[in-house]
Formats: sequence, structure tokens, C-alpha cells
Amino acid sequence: MNTLTITFKGLYTQTIAANLFTDGGSLFMTLILLCLLAALFFIVKGFISLKKSSAVSKKMLQLASDASLLGLTMGFLASVIGLISAFDSIEAMGNPNPEVFAGGLKISLLTATFGLFTFVISRIGIMVLRLLISPKDMAK
Repeated sequence: MNTLTITFKGLYTQTIAANLFTDGGSLFMTLILLCLLAALFFIVKGFISLKKSSAVSKKMLQLASDASLLGLTMGFLASVIGLISAFDSIEAMGNPNPEVFAGGLKISLLTATFGLFTFVISRIGIMVLRLLISPKDMAK
């Protein structure tokens, strides 16, 4: 396994697995990443168009919200699919080793974690954009 080691001022060392993206499943992790990038794009475009047109900012706000929710649901869908495939392989083995079972659960939860990360990061940007849009423009 490829690992990346980061040392902070020599006090402690944190090892981070560099291949978590591929461990979670390249297809769903890529789709969740695209949702994150789309949500960030819509948020930035909403900030840029804030001075020009509040209607465009509101539309970008809604699109960012939809992209963040899509990333969240895709993460949980991939997690459920991963759990089903892990249970299928455990069933085929008969009496599984607990380490194999724990590894399968960890891998299946990577997509849910990345989906939640996408949702939280997007929601922070959405909250800030909502604060900057005037209340009279939000009512329209």
C-alpha cells in the first residue's frame, strides 16, 4: 500500500493512505468528486454574480444545493452497494476472518464519508452565499 507520511514539527507522525480514492471504488468516488466540484463551481459563480444579478445567484445557490445532495446520496448508495458485495463475498467464503470483515466494512464506508464531506463543504459555501444575498432578493 502506498502511504504518505506527514510530520508536524517532529512531535508526531500521521500516516495517511494515499489510495483511499481508489479503495472506495473509482466509479462512485469520481462521481462524488464531480458533485463536489460542481457544487463549488456553482457557489463561486453565485459569489461572482452576486453584484450583477440576484436571480443568477439564487439559481446558482439552488444548483449548488442540488449538487451537494446528489453527492451525499451517491455516497450512501455506493456504501450500500459495497456492503452488499462485501456480504456476498463473505457468504461465499463461509466462515470469514474478522479482519476480512472489518476491511470490507472500512472500504464500503469510504464513499459515504466522501459523500458527507462533499455535503458539508458545499453547505458551508451555501450558508455563506445565503448570508450575502439580501433578504428582499431571497423572497422574490
